[in-house]
Formats: sequence, C-alpha cells, structure tokens
Amino acid sequence: MKQAPPVPGRVDVASIGEDLPLLEGIRTTLSIRRLRPEPVPPALLRKVCEAGTFAPSGGNRQPWTFVAVTEPERRAWVAERYRAAFDAYIAPARKAAEAPDFPAARRRNIESAAWLSDHLHEVPVHLFVAGRLRRGDPQFQSVFPAIQNVLLACRAVGLGACLTMLHLAHGRQIDEYLGLAEDNPSCALIAVGWPAVAYRRPVRRPVDEVLHFERYRDADEKDAKKKT
Repeated sequence: MKQAPPVPGRVDVASIGEDLPLLEGIRTTLSIRRLRPEPVPPALLRKVCEAGTFAPSGGNRQPWTFVAVTEPERRAWVAERYRAAFDAYIAPARKAAEAPDFPAARRRNIESAAWLSDHLHEVPVHLFVAGRLRRGDPQFQSVFPAIQNVLLACRAVGLGACLTMLHLAHGRQIDEYLGLAEDNPSCALIAVGWPAVAYRRPVRRPVDEVLHFERYRDADEKDAKKKT
C-alpha cells in the first residue's frame, strides 16, 4: 500500500520517525529520485546522519565522514559534474530503449534516473559519505552499513533519498571541493529531500528464489546433470 509523503514544514525532530516499525521501514525504503526543492531542516539532517553513526564497523573504527552540501551554488557545481557522468553512463541504455520491445519497467527506471540528473541542482541536500583508507586501500565496505542506516532513517522521518556513486567519475576533483583528504575519499552521494511521490513497497524477487540452505541449489542441479 502506498503511503503519502509528508508535507514539508515545522517538524518535531525529537519525535519524528521514532514510531515507524523497523521492518515496515525496511520494506518501504526505496530509491526516491523525485524530490522537492524545499529545504531540509539541519536538525533533521543531523538526526538521520546520527542514525548512520550507529552502524557496526570492523574494530569499531567508525570510519565514516558525512559532508552535506546545501548551498545552491555548491549544489549546482556538483550537479554539473554529475550530469556529465550520468549522460555518458546512460547513453547505451537510452539507445537500447529505442527498441519497441524494450521493457517498460526498465524504461521507467531510465526516466527516473534522468529526472534526478536533470534536477540534482534543485535537490536540497547532497549528502556525501566518505571512508578511510586502511593500509592504502579504500575500506568502503565499512561505510555502507552506515549509508543503509541513513537511508532507513530518511524513510522514518519522512524524507526521500537516493544513493548513487556516479560522482566518482570526478572523484578527486569533487573530494577536493568538499575538503576531503586523499586518505578520506568519498564513496557515495545520497540525494536527500522531501519526496514528491508516495512511499510504497517496491517489487522484489520472492525470498525463496534467493535464499538457499547449506548449498546453492543451482550448483546441486548442475552436479546432478553431470552425474546423469
């Protein structure tokens, strides 16, 4: 069932999102790319980032850094570079979508992603997430639990959010613009704002298609064919 997005306005930051059941939040947290331009209160953004800090990390190193870009001029700078990376990335899919038998669902996904690219400068918060290097190598796997927490918290407080990594095409240039050192590179950009569409449960494959006990079923089927 779809749930109407909240109306931006004054919010009780302390209480908002505290009553959403965890599993319901998980089941209705989807990428929302159509976001409204109204500003997000800094205190609310702080709350969702705080949720990120409660994620587990190896050795409890807590390697995450959050940089929220909210000033219009700075958002426009980021959006210009994002759009260039997106256009190059999406070009093959747009060409394929010209085929009359191209799946409608995939065409909608392309259109949704293109909308975000075209309107990224209007999205009120560009939330960059950075992680530390360890022994010279990026440790992004330690940051993504925090990113998921942020996405869930956005859903809980009524915000829409969409995770992307396309900014990495201009990674070091953008990191320097954000003031991030070479040993603290960004790994994700989360577009955050008030949703222009309703929350809903996204279409997903049945769990029984992807859950296996003891051994991957397809491997067993291949072994059986070999024996025959």
